[in-house]
Amino acid sequence: MPALDTNVLVRYIVQDDTAQAAAARRLIRQCVNEQLVLFVPVTVTLELEWVLRASFGCGKGEVVRVLSELFSAAELSFESEQALEVALELYRSEQADFADCLHLALAAQAGAQPLWTFDKAAAKVGGARLLT
Repeated sequence: MPALDTNVLVRYIVQDDTAQAAAARRLIRQCVNEQLVLFVPVTVTLELEWVLRASFGCGKGEVVRVLSELFSAAELSFESEQALEVALELYRSEQADFADCLHLALAAQAGAQPLWTFDKAAAKVGGARLLT
């Protein structure tokens, strides 16, 4: 199973570089035609959220929409997909950032709670505790 790096997904989504966007589309189309599923590491998903927000100015709603669409794409297989979906729901409804929501979801999946944090927004999410 081939895997994708963050920059390939960014080019595919944002289309900010014509040549790289076309290459990303060709690769994904080729894999779909060959019935290959593309693996997306959890670290790529985390970096993708950050790049969309920090480099391209996407708001929370847009990030949630993009990630939701990617998670439902049959040609993509996400590492820790269940935790990513939990993290996305937490991010949608809480004030914590996506990274903290993912940390919480992965910790919960591992049965490791609470997640101790100095982050006041993250500490408000179920499963986290503020360290004082």
